[in-house]
Amino acid sequence: MKFLLDQDVYLATARSLERKGHEVLMAFELGLSRATDVELLKTARERGCILVTRDRDFGYLVMVDEYRCGVIYLRITPETIESVHAQIERLIDEQSEEYLSRSFVVVEPGRYRLRRLADRE
Repeated sequence: MKFLLDQDVYLATARSLERKGHEVLMAFELGLSRATDVELLKTARERGCILVTRDRDFGYLVMVDEYRCGVIYLRITPETIESVHAQIERLIDEQSEEYLSRSFVVVEPGRYRLRRLADRE
């Protein structure tokens, strides 16, 4: 799978995804350190990535404002990093890239919750 990681995502998360063979783009590597949330969503969609973030504001953007892009929202701290990484791995094993690219996912210690984005007509 291909992921765009917001600047607030731990480097350990990027390395964990890369070790599993996923393509990881970092916002700062693309010159997006100061990008707005909408710019990050547009970039992720244009590049065929699922956006990974620790910023809860993205839920509103994809569910209410309808910026259609798959988002994985991490509820993660240094103390919970191993548990959350295990849930990310489980999520990726259980769900297809196509499905995740059209979903908003909350990943936290011990579980993840998926919400499918409504199709535009």
